[in-house]
Amino acid sequence: MNKLLTIAKNTFTETIRQPVYSVILVAALFLFILAPAVTAYSMDDDTKFLREIGLSTLFLTSLFIAIFAASGAVAEEIANKTITTVVTKPVPRPVFILAKFLGIAAAVGLAHYICTIALIMSIRHGVLESVNDLSDMTVISSASVVLFLSLSLTALFNYVYDWRFSSTYSVLLAVFGTIAIIFIVLFDRQWQFNPRENHINLLDVYAAILLFLGILVIVALAVLVSSRFNIVVTLAACIGFFLVGLVSDYAFGRFAADNIFAKIAYYIVPNLQVFWVSDAILEESHVPLKYILITAFYAICYAGGILSLSVAFFQRRQVG
Repeated sequence: MNKLLTIAKNTFTETIRQPVYSVILVAALFLFILAPAVTAYSMDDDTKFLREIGLSTLFLTSLFIAIFAASGAVAEEIANKTITTVVTKPVPRPVFILAKFLGIAAAVGLAHYICTIALIMSIRHGVLESVNDLSDMTVISSASVVLFLSLSLTALFNYVYDWRFSSTYSVLLAVFGTIAIIFIVLFDRQWQFNPRENHINLLDVYAAILLFLGILVIVALAVLVSSRFNIVVTLAACIGFFLVGLVSDYAFGRFAADNIFAKIAYYIVPNLQVFWVSDAILEESHVPLKYILITAFYAICYAGGILSLSVAFFQRRQVG
C-alpha cells in the first residue's frame, strides 16, 4: 500500500506540473468566462444552451487532460527508460499500473473540480438576454478575487520558495474557488444572505459528477493504450473510443436484437451516453441519487475491466 500511494502521489504531482495541464485548464476557464456572452445569440432557451456548452467544455477539458497526463505518466517513462528504476525494485507491475491510474485520476479530478466551480459560477451569472438584464456582480467579484489571489500568491511562492508555478496555481484555484462557491451559494445578487435564491441547480452538480465518472473510464483506457503506444496513438484511440461510446445506442443498441456482432459490440463498448444528462437538462427533470450510484458502479466495473487488460498487457512489456 505504501508503494501504491507513493507512486500515485508522484504521478499526481508530475501531472499537475506539466505545462499542458495548465494550458488546457486556463483555456477551459477562459471559455467558461466567455460562455454567458456567446450563448446569448441562440434561437432557443439561452440558459439551457449555456448549460449544454458548459458541460461539453467540462467533459472535453477532462478528456484531453486525461489523455496527455496518461501519455506523460506512462508512455514517456517507458520511452525515457525511467520506468526501470521502479519496476526493477520490488514493485509489482499491477501495483504500478493501478498507482498510475489513481495519480492521473486525482489530477484529472482536480481540474474537473476547478472547472465545475467555473461552470456553476457561469450558470449562476446567467445569460444577459436583454439590455435590462444586470450582471451578477457577486459572481464577477468572487471570480475576480479568486483569479487575482491565486495568481498573486503563486507568483509570491514561486519567487520566495521556488514552488512550481503551474501546480501551485492549480491548487490555489481549487482552494479559493471552494471558498468562493460557498459564498455564492449563501449570498444572492444583492449581496444579501439568501441561500434559497442562489439560482444554483443541483442538477448541474449531478451532471458534473456523472461526467467525471465517465472520464474515469477514459483515464483507464488512456493508461491501457499509453502502456503500449505513444501519445499520438493514445490520443486517436481515446477520441475514437469517446465518439463511439457516445453513439453506442444508435450504432449498436438498435441492432443488438437482430445482429449478434452488434450485440457483442453493444456490451463491450461502454455507453458514455449514460453519463450525459442533457435530456434531463432540456426537460428540467430530476436525476435521482439512485441513478448516480448505479452509474458509478457501471463506471467502476468498466474501468476495472480495462485496468485488468492493462495489467495483462504490461506484464510482458519489455521496459529495459
